[in-house]
Amino acid sequence: MLRELHVTNLGIVDDLTLLLGSGLTAITGETGAGKTLLVEAVDLLLGGRSDAGLVRTGADEARIEGRFEDEAGGEILLVRVIPAEGRSRAYIDGALATVAQLAEVGATLVDLHGQHAHQALLQGRAQRKSLDRFIGTKAQESLDRLRSARSERNQLDKDLSALGGDERERAREIDLLSFQLDEIERAAIEHAGEDVALEAEEALLSDATNFREALAKAYDAVQSRCRDALGEAVGALNGREPFSGIEQRLRSVEAELGDVADEIRGTLERVVDDPERIEAVRSRRRLLREFTRKYGETLADVLEFAQEIKVRLAELDSYEVRAAEIEERIAQSDAVITESARSLSQARQKASPVLANEVMSHFADLALPNARLEVSLEVGQLTDDGFDEVTFLLAANSGEDLKPLARAASGGEMSRIMLALRLVLSDAPATLVFDEVDAGIGGEAGVAVGRLLAQLGTRHQVLCVTHLAQVASHADNQVTVEKIEVEHRTVAQVSPVVDEKRRSELARMLGGLDTDHARSLADELLSSAADSRVAKKGQS
Repeated sequence: MLRELHVTNLGIVDDLTLLLGSGLTAITGETGAGKTLLVEAVDLLLGGRSDAGLVRTGADEARIEGRFEDEAGGEILLVRVIPAEGRSRAYIDGALATVAQLAEVGATLVDLHGQHAHQALLQGRAQRKSLDRFIGTKAQESLDRLRSARSERNQLDKDLSALGGDERERAREIDLLSFQLDEIERAAIEHAGEDVALEAEEALLSDATNFREALAKAYDAVQSRCRDALGEAVGALNGREPFSGIEQRLRSVEAELGDVADEIRGTLERVVDDPERIEAVRSRRRLLREFTRKYGETLADVLEFAQEIKVRLAELDSYEVRAAEIEERIAQSDAVITESARSLSQARQKASPVLANEVMSHFADLALPNARLEVSLEVGQLTDDGFDEVTFLLAANSGEDLKPLARAASGGEMSRIMLALRLVLSDAPATLVFDEVDAGIGGEAGVAVGRLLAQLGTRHQVLCVTHLAQVASHADNQVTVEKIEVEHRTVAQVSPVVDEKRRSELARMLGGLDTDHARSLADELLSSAADSRVAKKGQS
């Protein structure tokens, strides 16, 4: 719900903070005091169209901040900045956002009813969703089956396409893969490190003469001089107990030198000046480099690619069997899709008149005695929501044709119709704002509107701009907006009214003057509203 609204430099609003609680909050004040600016601020916060003309004269920018509390108790901060020049800016939790993103988040938090674009129930998709929520579990189960089957159907289409559905394309793929596999297998790659081993061998063979000379010198030094010197040292210390440790270490070195000498001799025997072998190694390396260029960065990748080719060729060879299996599953999914969509449509057809009648049951109390609502269903394109196009149609007065909700009512009528819808439907955002809900009504109709708004306030946070004391008296909280003059400039300020201040405000709304008679009437309204709440609790 909306916990705090902070507005600066918007019209006659200089710097205004409104703290809000749960239930129904009535926003009252004299005409022109700035009540509409609060609604305008909420509209801007929900991504409404900005207008630099709204910026307070002399200010660089207007700023609207809304602090919301979500169901989990966390906070969401929405900010809209309207500069006197240039494009507006939006922020979500301190991060710069687009106005579209602001609107998307705002739509989950607030629904604004009045002469504004942010009435979710004017959209066909929202109307369909509301009808499904009204139906309940049966609709949700059908939707779940439908969406699951459509998702599976899409994946099966991809699987079938991946198999290679075109016979010519499949034949071309088989030819290409067979050629690639044959090429790799004929190369007879010994192991993933063959290219590295060949590189080392080429380096050794390419300078065989110099390598042999170096190895011969090393062998002579180790075998002739080092081992002879070590043998002489061992002989000198042999049998002399105090030097047995040194003798043992010398014998270890002598043995290690023997191993080194043998390794040098073996390497010397392998290093031969062999031009044919060098050319063979180089040719083999060129071949392997070509494979790593075509089939993978390393020989390990090339060998892995060969295995993948074998798997794919097996799939292509068994295409007919695999394709038949997938097509059978597609047929099963199609059957589930058809059954689920039909079941969903039947549930909607059955529930549509019930929903319309429940909404219309509130019309008389809302000064809409001759209004008619119809929930229309037409067959459209099959989607994850079924094939029904759901439209709420309304005739606000006798003799009028049914029209889509957005085109069928004035601002005040629309607000009251939305109130009736919200009383019946359960899928509304946490915060509902009603503007002009009391336009053109009074007396008993005003009392009924207030009572129904209060009833809605038991399930949602409801903010209502009202001119009627009959409506305001049912509010859990009431704030008043008034104009004052500060340093020769008009400023709107908002403040909560309780106890005597509330009686005075209701008295003003009733008769324009704070008289004893008006106060008495205000007391009657407050008492009647309190009795209505008690009676409602007793019924529940």
